[in-house]
Amino acid sequence: MARNETNESRCEMSLTLKMTTKLLLGVAAACLVALPLCAQKIEPMTAEETNLRNVGTPGHPGNNAAVDMPAPPHKIIGNLYFVGTTVHCNYLIVTPQGDILINTGYEHTWPMTQASIEKLGFKVSDIKIILGSHAHIDHQEADAMVKQLTGAPVEVMDKDVPMLQKLTPGGKPHPVDKILHDGDTVSLGGSSWVAHLTGGHTPGCTTWTSKIADGGKTYNVVIMCGGGATGKLVDNPQYPTVVDDFHHTFAFLKTVPCDIPLGSHTDHYNENEKYEVWVKNPNGPNPFIDPTGCAIEAGNWEAVFNDLLAKQMKAAGGAGPSASN
Repeated sequence: MARNETNESRCEMSLTLKMTTKLLLGVAAACLVALPLCAQKIEPMTAEETNLRNVGTPGHPGNNAAVDMPAPPHKIIGNLYFVGTTVHCNYLIVTPQGDILINTGYEHTWPMTQASIEKLGFKVSDIKIILGSHAHIDHQEADAMVKQLTGAPVEVMDKDVPMLQKLTPGGKPHPVDKILHDGDTVSLGGSSWVAHLTGGHTPGCTTWTSKIADGGKTYNVVIMCGGGATGKLVDNPQYPTVVDDFHHTFAFLKTVPCDIPLGSHTDHYNENEKYEVWVKNPNGPNPFIDPTGCAIEAGNWEAVFNDLLAKQMKAAGGAGPSASN
């Protein structure tokens, strides 16, 4: 009798496990179905969550762990391609008259970008213009190296020139072949990109915008420079306008026409997650189309800025500029 009861119990337990497994598989399947619709989208975060994301990203300067890994190169939309790493974003714009490269990255990660360009079937020698997002080593250290390889001029925002001139890896002077100003347009082979001064992260932090046609539609593409607030915000003699610049940047990113938000780090717009969605459903909607992304990411960065500014004002005795509204 005891043995029969034990067998019955085991059967009931087995049935329960099977039902639970089926339920979990059903939930997992439902999540996969929903993934293209919501999971990869940029979501609002608190200041703490955004800080954790930034500092916790492998290879991000915040934690000094340069562990970029090769990432699959791929088309984003139209003639715009991702050729960066798992952490840092480099973009190739392909035109009939040659190509534009936005961000060269570190010198030690350049071989990954070169391999990505070649894997897509393009040639590094076809790069005719080198642009950048901002004057930090993880985005523009390799400018001189890539210019040596391609002969392409390096065009930079005016207010980032002093910082860029300090980037001299291996003693190579940083090239500055053309100085850009807020609102300038860089054009090549029918492709045009507008340089927007969105300072704060650096004085010359540059957000790039373009209209790109794909599948009979035209999309507003925005490569956000970055709105991460670090360092001294209150009474900063080296950067006295830093707070006003951040205010301007957040306001701009919240209002700029933005169908496809991109950034200088992959976590700025969930590059890796969106690519995985596309791989799983290549014939589905383009996951990089995320119309609310720019405004939401601006809000995420703004929360960090307001938090840091409030702390620094308190430490300074309450004197200082106001936080964002």
